Amino acid sequence: MQYFGVHVLREFILYSRRGRTDSRFTSLRDAGRLDVVHECIVASLFLSHGIRRNVVFHALLSGPPSPPLHLKIDGATLRDVRTDQETWKEIFKKVLSGKRHPGISIDKTSFEALLKEKADEAPIYVLEEGGKDIFKVAIGENPVFVLGDHIGLPKKVEGFALRYGEKVSLGKQPYLAASCITVINYILDRKAVV
Repeated sequence: MQYFGVHVLREFILYSRRGRTDSRFTSLRDAGRLDVVHECIVASLFLSHGIRRNVVFHALLSGPPSPPLHLKIDGATLRDVRTDQETWKEIFKKVLSGKRHPGISIDKTSFEALLKEKADEAPIYVLEEGGKDIFKVAIGENPVFVLGDHIGLPKKVEGFALRYGEKVSLGKQPYLAASCITVINYILDRKAVV
């Protein structure tokens, strides 16, 4: 997608500490808090009456039985979806059992491998309350934002991410991961039309 000649692809990487890596669950909350992943997907990709075609969302699922699993959702090719939790429960069950869904893929890429790949292509920003105020950071082209789930990024994972990226903050308040994504999308949307 282009705005005034500037390419504004954006990506979000959510590290899900407990997200289940199989399809044996009855609710997203009981699936290692896949409900948090669902909320972040909605915040990343959905507009009122539309999908953000310029966004790619990644979730690194680190829960049982076979972590890690890399769930990738590409807004450019995503189809046949709604925002409700029941729809996403069925989609998660489908893709975690090895079936396909348009715009969604699953592979065994680790967090470290994904971050190294992204760092070669784009600036990386790690969200953390103690980081530099995002309003004082010149966000580069095609940014990639890394954030933790309801528990937060493990220290080791955060340390690895900071080898490749800069720590940024939305303020001292600890916001929900999905709220952070909504705020970042808002900030980037405003910059795109100025």
